[in-house]
Amino acid sequence: MPDASPAPPGLPGRRDGLAIVDKEAGWTSHDVVAKARGILGTKKIGHSGTLDPDATGVLLLGVGRVTKLLRFLTALPKTYEGEIVLGTETSTLDAAGEVTATHDMAGVTLDDVRRAAATLTGDILQVPPMVSAVKIDGKRLHELARQGKEVDRPARPVSVYRFEVDELPGRPGVFHASVDCSSGTYIRVLAADIGHALGGGAHLQNLRRTAIGSYGIDEATSLEGVTVLPAREAVRDYPAVIVRDVILTAVRNGKVIDLATLGVPDAVLPARGEDRWPIRLDGTAVTPTAGPWAVLDPTGELLAIYERHRGDTAKPAIVISPAAT
Repeated sequence: MPDASPAPPGLPGRRDGLAIVDKEAGWTSHDVVAKARGILGTKKIGHSGTLDPDATGVLLLGVGRVTKLLRFLTALPKTYEGEIVLGTETSTLDAAGEVTATHDMAGVTLDDVRRAAATLTGDILQVPPMVSAVKIDGKRLHELARQGKEVDRPARPVSVYRFEVDELPGRPGVFHASVDCSSGTYIRVLAADIGHALGGGAHLQNLRRTAIGSYGIDEATSLEGVTVLPAREAVRDYPAVIVRDVILTAVRNGKVIDLATLGVPDAVLPARGEDRWPIRLDGTAVTPTAGPWAVLDPTGELLAIYERHRGDTAKPAIVISPAAT
């Protein structure tokens, strides 16, 4: 049976839900999870996407049964801000690494940098850095890098929806960057590629993730002030259907259901501002009829996530609510 006990006395929130943390510099994502386990009094916590230790910003934590939903959060697009430093390359492509090369790029203008950024906007191929969590032949690249090894990494398709660059007054050769991108995009690789495109080199510093999907930095709390939101908040960026009576029971028991009965023709996309990009999973825009769908009871409690099955049917990817007894 799922652990439905309340949070320990004096601790915020609940055992099953979503926490939006503003990660501090110097912490690994694993460090944040470990600390949150102590604060919230449960070991069942995971995160939806790694942030480098030096990076700050939005880190989503799944608590309790919501850890099952983390893959849907990982798939959401991201927004980052950072600084591109022209003229210096590093071993990690960011300020944490050792300097590996320097270049005289004093003549590069803002317009030059913006033209280079334009070539890296849209659907592109990107080679993941050696210092990353990507696996090659079953081994994480950062583990190989610590052993002094460098291996060939196949380029992977990513999407950069917006790549804006501006000058920083009084800081020649350093440019502020703001990026909207698909999951799996490395901003430090974009910085390094900017440098190469301009005939030299560059690295990234002061990276901050300001949003994952609709989860913005304005909602994030410090780790010490962490709170746990209801489970339904973890899937608010996905179309939703509300089920009742016999269908509600079928969902709780993980039954395959035809789309019309589930309510897919009437599925509601989450409200999103006009300045936001379409949600994408594996490069495909999510629509009310494409799914996946958050399935809610009439009170708004999250029951399950359903995905398309064979023909005009849907099956549960994850059932959150326990079966009725």
